[in-house]
Amino acid sequence: MGGFFGAVSHEDVTLDIFFGVDYHSHLGTRRGGMIMFDEKDGFQRQIHNIENTPFRTKFERDLADFHGCSGIGCISDTDPQPLLVRSHLGLYAISTVGIINNADELIQTYFSDHGHQFMAMSSGRVNATELAAALINQKDDLVSGILHAQEMIQGSLTLLILTERGEIIAARDRLGRLPVLIGKNDEGCCVSFESFAYHKLGYQDSHELGPREIVKVTADGWQTLSQPGKDMKICAFLWSYYGYPNSNYEGMNVEVMRYRNGEIMARDEVARGQLPKVDYVAGVPDSGVPHAIGFANRSGKPFARPFVKYTPTWPRSFMLTLQDPRNLIAYLNLIQTHELSE
Repeated sequence: MGGFFGAVSHEDVTLDIFFGVDYHSHLGTRRGGMIMFDEKDGFQRQIHNIENTPFRTKFERDLADFHGCSGIGCISDTDPQPLLVRSHLGLYAISTVGIINNADELIQTYFSDHGHQFMAMSSGRVNATELAAALINQKDDLVSGILHAQEMIQGSLTLLILTERGEIIAARDRLGRLPVLIGKNDEGCCVSFESFAYHKLGYQDSHELGPREIVKVTADGWQTLSQPGKDMKICAFLWSYYGYPNSNYEGMNVEVMRYRNGEIMARDEVARGQLPKVDYVAGVPDSGVPHAIGFANRSGKPFARPFVKYTPTWPRSFMLTLQDPRNLIAYLNLIQTHELSE
């Protein structure tokens, strides 16, 4: 997964970008990046590896070098970003969230026109955000380029672009799989994956992009550049697992949805006469806990926590590539409360 945060204001937004991106740390564990734009000094960018040290710790030392009234930042589970791109469309920064299932095919098609190249990473792979920018640059303007890239990509492409005019172009993927929301305060606007991130920073809800919609965001407001499509296939996993409890997608709160899912499971088991005889109802932390609370409330069975999650240092088990280490981390993450489970 991954997440991003951007802001444009009449005031410096360095701290808003810093804290807004940090509030997306639950969505990724590999790379973090920030890029600011100042009318006088231009772009300032930094990318860090956050596999062993949190985003906030890595970027605190960079804050003194950042300044500007617009910027974007990201948490990425894949490639280093945001990238700074120079093309016939001008100089711009870009950050993406999504997946490109036909990346190899697109790269070969791009190579067929001699003179094109990509910067290969140590693995030999091409940075997915660089590939998205290459597709965008095939057209004569950013909006046409984004629409072209989204049509060419099999998968999904949600992105933020920060232009050298200090504006943000935000685009939600064709089928609305991932959320993009706009917040507003007295001095400017922000764009975010998670709504709670900008609520905590003093922004109020202003707009949620529809599928395939493209908007331009400035300090004075936002403007739709390409109208939303009609097909919506938002990722349901956001509500059941990935989303932060305080966030809303399409008008539905994550925590409330999880309670309701648990209630529905209990309701159906009661209706079938198959409610199990148990001492407690328990959820695997973190996202399983509200499901269990909903089940307990509806079924009348007591809720308890026979195991808790140790979060300070262990990574997410599913992020590891080998199954044995994944099993080990999953085991070490959950600590049993013997007095409740024996």
